[in-house]
Amino acid sequence: MAVLGFNHYNLRAERLMMEQLKVFYRDVVGLQIGERPQLTSFGYWLYAGSKDVLHLSEAKPEEKRKENVVTTFDHVAFTATDYDATIARLEKLAIKFRTREISDAGQKQIFFSDPAGNGIELNFS
Repeated sequence: MAVLGFNHYNLRAERLMMEQLKVFYRDVVGLQIGERPQLTSFGYWLYAGSKDVLHLSEAKPEEKRKENVVTTFDHVAFTATDYDATIARLEKLAIKFRTREISDAGQKQIFFSDPAGNGIELNFS
């Protein structure tokens, strides 16, 4: 077996939170809502370019989802462009964030959280 690369990650939530996540990842992170196959659950696939990278799926009513629990998941990272415009958009939307510069790698990073508390990192060359 060989892993060839990252495919996608999935967030499951009740519908109201899932709708908030859809809007957040579209309007704040910059992913695009795209094609999703006919599945038994309701949800969305969000794309970075032509690749689906985030799947949002509705938790079933009887499904108990743990929220705000301690896990080993910290964040998901995306390659991004236009650092200054991204900072301005986060400030305009009053989203708390922190930045870091890695001089050796020639990289700037922005860290923030989505409405469910999941960490997001944006990387800029």
